[in-house]
Amino acid sequence: MAQDMNPHPDNWYAPAAPRADSVPQTPPPTRGGYTQPAGPAPVGPGPAAPARRSKAGWITLCVILGCLALGVAIWQGVVWSRRLILQVPYAGGEVFRAGSEAGDSLPPEVFDDFRDYFDQYYTVSDEILLPKAEIGSGMTLTLQEPSKKTLSLQEIYDQVSPAVVGITTYLDGESFGWGTGVVFSPDGYIITNTHLLQSCTSARVVFSNGQRYDASLVGADTASDIAVIRVDGENLPYAVFGRSDGMKVGDEAVAIGNPLGSAYSGTMTNGIISAIDRNVVYDGHTMTLLQTNAALNEGNSGGPLINSAGQVIGITNMKIMHSYDATVEGIGFAIPSSVVKQVADQLLEQGVVSGKPAIGIVAGAVNAEAMEIYGLPQGVYVTEVNEGSDALEQGLQTGDVITAVNGQSVTSVADVNLIKEKRRVGDTITLTVYRDGETFDLEITLVDQADIK
Repeated sequence: MAQDMNPHPDNWYAPAAPRADSVPQTPPPTRGGYTQPAGPAPVGPGPAAPARRSKAGWITLCVILGCLALGVAIWQGVVWSRRLILQVPYAGGEVFRAGSEAGDSLPPEVFDDFRDYFDQYYTVSDEILLPKAEIGSGMTLTLQEPSKKTLSLQEIYDQVSPAVVGITTYLDGESFGWGTGVVFSPDGYIITNTHLLQSCTSARVVFSNGQRYDASLVGADTASDIAVIRVDGENLPYAVFGRSDGMKVGDEAVAIGNPLGSAYSGTMTNGIISAIDRNVVYDGHTMTLLQTNAALNEGNSGGPLINSAGQVIGITNMKIMHSYDATVEGIGFAIPSSVVKQVADQLLEQGVVSGKPAIGIVAGAVNAEAMEIYGLPQGVYVTEVNEGSDALEQGLQTGDVITAVNGQSVTSVADVNLIKEKRRVGDTITLTVYRDGETFDLEITLVDQADIK
């Protein structure tokens, strides 16, 4: 599974787990639009009326303005092309590290060998290091048939909120982030987002009644952004999941979660289903999501989107914050429950989702500083080659730079994904590899990500 290395995109924003130093603050001034400068209005005479322009002058002015407009359009197109959804990390199998794209700041220290440089540069792995939970217990996620019963907002909250939990993640004992989860069985199985758990070594689950549990990982999948964790409890409150297939634009929808952390835990927002089957290309993966105008914010990730009958029909995972310099409101997304079930059942049975093609590497983009200092080509730097992969058998090594796949240049891991995800397990791809000043091709057979060690 390949992922883009840009952890702070400009256009798309998933309400993922904020870092430990993120605290609720007064919102910053709205971007875009017009603002009134501070201080009193200027006084004194205004500018004199301009003299009438000649026809030639107007033509010249139009040409200049047209050139400026074209330049702005080109610049915005470049910016738009680089704006991606927030990175979603992968747990287990093929891992792509949280790093940077070209243009990011230089790490604190520059080494003589670029391999040492990248060892420092990619210091945080996206791998989830939670204790492992039992798999193959026979547990599955049940979807109930659509109900014709309509509940009031208060009834929906009373019914579902006890099963909505806060999740705080930790890295080596230090608070790392927070988010939301939904309990779907009385013995403690919980659905949440994969990106919420990235890089964490432990996680604490808090129920609305104050009960706290340490969580273990059943399994996680990057492409769908679905993870299953478990806590050791009995007779726990749990939510009923319904079928998302029958949802229509205009149907009422309610979200419950923990925006901005514990201070606002258990927040409910309501709206409608704004669109269905909304295809969002994320990091080379196409996610088909429900769109809603129910308010979602940081910390809502992993929480339920609920229909008017009190059934969970989606798991919220991202929203659009702004486009270009215009602010955006009310465009949030949720993973349909039909997809959640397919993924969760595989995770419950085997801990991973099988049948997805993988190269079998840990990698990240080569940044501009590394290209300048070490003379490396633009591409994807390999930090590890996994056992169980054909890439290892064919001689791909740590320190190699993949510059192209099937003859198509790649500058980020998302580029690799866009090519790889169109293939199947067992297909062969050609990697163009730079090593020690030489460039050569390697023929690699894609393996099942479930077989990566």
